[in-house]
Amino acid sequence: MNNILQLKGRFQHRKYQGKPSAANLPVGAEVTEEKLEKLKKQLQKLLLYWENDRTIEGALVSVHYGRIIAKSNRLKILLSTGSKSPNESIRGVKFIWEPNEKGDKIQKHVFTHYVTLDAIKIAIERLDIVLQAARKDFHGRFTKEDTEFINNGKYTCEELAKSNITKVIVDAYYVESFQVDKVKETITEQSIVTIYKTSVDTMKLLEQLGIDMVNAKMIDNTTFRLQPYEIKMLQEKAPYLIAMSVSDFSKITIDNIIKSEVEQEKQIPAPKNEPVIGVIDTQFDESVYFREWVTYKNMLSEDIQINAEDRIHGTAVSSIIVDGPGLNKNLDDGCGRFRVRHFGVATAGRFSSFSILKMIREIVNNNRDIKVWNLSLGSALEIEPNFMSPEAAELDRIQCENDVIFIVAGTNKEKNDKADMRIGAPADSLNSLVVNAVDDEQNPAVYTRTGPVLSFFQKPDISYYGGDEKHRMVAWCGSGITYVSGTSFAAPWIARKMAYLINIMGLSREVAKALIIDSAAGWKQRGPLSNAIGYGVVPRKIQDIIHSPDDEIRFLMTGVIDEYETFTYNIPVPQDKDTYPYYARATLVYFPKCVRDQGVDYTSTEMELQFGRVKEKDGNIQIDSVDKNKQSQDGIAIYEEAARKMYRKWDNVKCISDTIKKKAVPRKVYESGMWGLGIRTKERLAPKTGRGLKFGVVVTLKEMKGVNRIDQFIKMCMVKGWLVNRLDVEKQFDVFHKAEEDVKFDE
Repeated sequence: MNNILQLKGRFQHRKYQGKPSAANLPVGAEVTEEKLEKLKKQLQKLLLYWENDRTIEGALVSVHYGRIIAKSNRLKILLSTGSKSPNESIRGVKFIWEPNEKGDKIQKHVFTHYVTLDAIKIAIERLDIVLQAARKDFHGRFTKEDTEFINNGKYTCEELAKSNITKVIVDAYYVESFQVDKVKETITEQSIVTIYKTSVDTMKLLEQLGIDMVNAKMIDNTTFRLQPYEIKMLQEKAPYLIAMSVSDFSKITIDNIIKSEVEQEKQIPAPKNEPVIGVIDTQFDESVYFREWVTYKNMLSEDIQINAEDRIHGTAVSSIIVDGPGLNKNLDDGCGRFRVRHFGVATAGRFSSFSILKMIREIVNNNRDIKVWNLSLGSALEIEPNFMSPEAAELDRIQCENDVIFIVAGTNKEKNDKADMRIGAPADSLNSLVVNAVDDEQNPAVYTRTGPVLSFFQKPDISYYGGDEKHRMVAWCGSGITYVSGTSFAAPWIARKMAYLINIMGLSREVAKALIIDSAAGWKQRGPLSNAIGYGVVPRKIQDIIHSPDDEIRFLMTGVIDEYETFTYNIPVPQDKDTYPYYARATLVYFPKCVRDQGVDYTSTEMELQFGRVKEKDGNIQIDSVDKNKQSQDGIAIYEEAARKMYRKWDNVKCISDTIKKKAVPRKVYESGMWGLGIRTKERLAPKTGRGLKFGVVVTLKEMKGVNRIDQFIKMCMVKGWLVNRLDVEKQFDVFHKAEEDVKFDE
């Protein structure tokens, strides 16, 4: 087995080199006077509506597009005022599914903007100017040739600059309609409601609508808890304000737990300085044999009575984190034991999302030394297709702002639930490592629920053994062994591995998460990811994660985004007879800022990963990426939907890989003789939002003939100025324990 290598060196940074291009219609596209007239009338109707309703001192306008739309094809000029881009007025994004001309349902983007009435008036005027030009000078329609003709300065208009004329035309091409969207469904129970952000203070706005709002009911400035009668008032007086709502009270998903008493107490050594994992769950039973390993705090009010059944689930989860291998010899992962700081935030029945959100925020803030948190609570309700759950959004916010990671159970379904039941909150958290369960044959467990999240994002991330009717997992509650099955008991095993990688091996959370996902993905057949298993099943032994076979070179790289492009063209890969005899794989992980108000456009920053041979083309140095990624190459147009499918655009995990084939064909060596790794950054909202964002990359090179070339690779890297560190388990273990020792000074 080879040790994993850490390559440390300087990445280069480069600002965006491209120049803004003039707005043009695509080849074969056209905009007719009928389309321009239709859009103008829709805006006139909206203007009249908002002139009669001044509640929000402006207007909410939903822009419906004909398909999933790239940022570059969103509104460029319509609904803008002054120097402000229409992008700045976006308050929410969702998907709808509508039939096309053939009757097939297709996915479409809807963006909700908050604008002034003047912005609508200006948009109407601009549409009218372009409409008159179409009728007078362009035979009632615009084509790509016409927009090029205008951009070349061959057409003049006193009322509108040439660049603005083509922007209006292009906007009209991509926009399907302008509407006021309103929530229609009846909400009958206490819910967490999010309204669109306007210029009116939320407290003042709700008071104006007859709703008494206090800080204690608010999660943030636009999200709060409302009673059914308050929601009814909001729907009757301002139905356009509701961006999203979700029931506050959820039933915890049921894990299969069968208790079997034992006659004598199980023994365990006293804890020393083992790493600490945080557990947020139901209550803990302080009579168990491993009680010295757990620091427990009940976060609920003293008025809430705690029964024995309220302690079963949480205690079972902590038992696996502390002593999982001692209870399940067949699942011994080689990670040892871990201490636990256990926070009881719920009972065994229903829980309030609002209350748990408040508690999680407090718990993490007061326990900054804990890097890995296990959360095996989940809602029996399915996630919504168009917005993140409040619980997931809070976890994502915490992880973006703090150097921590949550391991979250993928939630379970019961026997009578539908076959394709979607996962429940908070398993839709993107920054978290979400774990589903498999049986001993690595098939999805019978209780498995599925992703994706927001119709696109990959969840679950990975899977692990969670027990089933044939092979139940052993946990401990009260005075006896407890046989369990469920995603709740798959997650703690991954929490153990993450804590080992972060606390003992000294890896960053970005690299640790990438290693876990990469180890699950392996060299399996590339293709659509499983909505039930994710990238794959994580190996049982930690040794199989922190080592690679003799015919593989695996190395880790970390960096920080400072500019549009972060790259190195200086990775030396050993050759064999002027070829590279390797299969290649790379996995990227980062923790972006996520904005729940943006709906399906939830992640603010996109990192585009490229890894492969460095070549020169037309005087430019570029990376011939393993996945043939051409998103950012000049002259190549890729639709947004295709970019998401092919390259996981906007996902915070990227895994690109060769497929191992029966006939191995080595790669050609280009003139540079180097390999490169590049990351290009794109932002959805404010420019440079992702600056300072850390990333972790795991790269694997598999020699096609089984030759071990790692020593040659290390020497070549050192010659090129890389600092190369072998991840030595014993050495890192000694370093951890030395660092945790209490030093006593002689008096």
